[in-house]
Amino acid sequence: MQVNDRVAVLTGAGSGIGRALALALAERGCHLALADLNAQALAQTAAEARVQGVRVSEHPLDVSNREAIAALPQVVMDEHGQVDLLINNAGVALGGNFEQVSTDNFDWLMSINFDAVVCLCRAFLPLLKQRPAARIVNVSSLFGLITPAGQTAYCASKFAVRGFSNALRLELQGSPVGVTVVHPGGVATAIATSARSPDDASEEQKQQKLARAQRLLRMPPVRAAQIILRGIERDKPRVVVGNDARVLSWLERLMPVNYWRLLPGLATNND
Repeated sequence: MQVNDRVAVLTGAGSGIGRALALALAERGCHLALADLNAQALAQTAAEARVQGVRVSEHPLDVSNREAIAALPQVVMDEHGQVDLLINNAGVALGGNFEQVSTDNFDWLMSINFDAVVCLCRAFLPLLKQRPAARIVNVSSLFGLITPAGQTAYCASKFAVRGFSNALRLELQGSPVGVTVVHPGGVATAIATSARSPDDASEEQKQQKLARAQRLLRMPPVRAAQIILRGIERDKPRVVVGNDARVLSWLERLMPVNYWRLLPGLATNND
């Protein structure tokens, strides 16, 4: 897929991988409809992207709001006249064992990480099918491939994105729309610092978990964005980002039940 002079809708564009993807797309001449909950961060990304001379529209959006998602396609069409690429990147994190995580927090995470992906695909698919070539890109996670303890909710959401994307790809065979699912490993974004913790977690426990997570988040978002964009341009059905994700993906396939025996530092929720 050539992204020059195409239009991409990108959620979670205010920071991290989303911002890096927006700027990488702009450098390649792709026009952008950028969405994020944080209007100030969104405006900063949009301003940086406009330096490349592309059209950029800003759409402050709560992706857990189904009515707002349903209204977005018409707003984007009014601004750009077409949609060629949908990148579902917005996501949140939630730590804690299943018994620690409240129903409200579990539902909150699923509404953003999975339900929003489904709703955005449903909203934009009719427009994407009107184009000669188009693509849906759904960002899952390394934790859509492996299942560490203390990440029950997050894994559930990211495995759901993976399964949905793979089935949707098969359903869309023969149409102009391809589907790519992305599995980033340890990318240095703010997802750990903005993650929710169980209500009964102490401040010391929260800081320990944060420190451990940040040790694993090493790849610069710019590098991750380049890998993802190269996968989009090559029409790849799956993009695994980072050596950590590639190695752990391979290990999970080799030892689908017992791979955690080799990963005690990740397999336990205790420091």
